[in-house]
Amino acid sequence: MRFAILSLLIALLATFAMAAAPHRSVIISWPNDTPDEIVEQSKEAIRKAKGVITHEYNIIKGFAATAPASALEVVSALSTDAYKCEIEEDGIVTTQNDKK
Repeated sequence: MRFAILSLLIALLATFAMAAAPHRSVIISWPNDTPDEIVEQSKEAIRKAKGVITHEYNIIKGFAATAPASALEVVSALSTDAYKCEIEEDGIVTTQNDKK
């Protein structure tokens, strides 16, 4: 009985910790010959971790998302040597040296 209660408490704490984990805004991309199922598995891993797919790209094989670091680790682990994903911080990129 004590073990069951302890297990339940640990599971609840882990759930709260994942929910409270800060989300990062990223762009995740793969080589164009990457199988679609790898990309779909990555999207599902982000959704399961309470992340959000914010944009799906057509020109490149990839998407933008906000997700906790734990989900990004899962996405990175789904990559293989042949189909290695790139995970980059999403942000504003300029071509000028504007200092605002």
